[in-house]
Amino acid sequence: MKNFQWGLFIFCAVCIGLYPATYLLFDMSQGLLSSKPAEVLTNSYWKFQFYQHIIFGGVALLVGWWQFSKKWRMKYLNTHRLVGKIYFFAFILSGFAGLYLAFYATGGLIASLGFGSLAVLWLFTTVRAYISIRKKDIIAHEHWMIRSYALTFAAVTLRIWLPLFQFGFGMKFMDSYLVIAWLCWVPNLLVAEWIVQNKLHTQKVL
Repeated sequence: MKNFQWGLFIFCAVCIGLYPATYLLFDMSQGLLSSKPAEVLTNSYWKFQFYQHIIFGGVALLVGWWQFSKKWRMKYLNTHRLVGKIYFFAFILSGFAGLYLAFYATGGLIASLGFGSLAVLWLFTTVRAYISIRKKDIIAHEHWMIRSYALTFAAVTLRIWLPLFQFGFGMKFMDSYLVIAWLCWVPNLLVAEWIVQNKLHTQKVL
């Protein structure tokens, strides 16, 4: 069961990590972009930030899951550090772009606050992870990276919840999007915190 869950986790991360490539290869104007007003879609700076966010967010999603294999980390420590640098660089570009895009979120203030909070917490947790490893606090670094990647994984959970709300629950896109702006990341962070607290408890017992 654990292997199945790990495999599913990796599968989702890779699939959604590669998903931004569809925006480069195909016409995606009838998807999420169709919900944006014309003045946003014709704004060249918004478009630049949009592609920066999805492409580098995809990179962070693609490389981040490798870091959680203890056996892999111990065997390939230098590669682990290199991948960590790639993740951090991708996160910086995607995170700040995501914060900018939150001001233009479909659905107005509620959605903007949801995605804006996600961007701020993503920036906060990843910077804390970076600071921890610079201080050689490996345990704190691992815990902050769990939180960080849980927020990165919001890209996956958003794409799970959206069709479920629309086709499963029969909700209109706009109504569901307001909920999903928060639902895509809050449960992720709660699960991450549960994992971190379990690790802390285990470490205290040992």
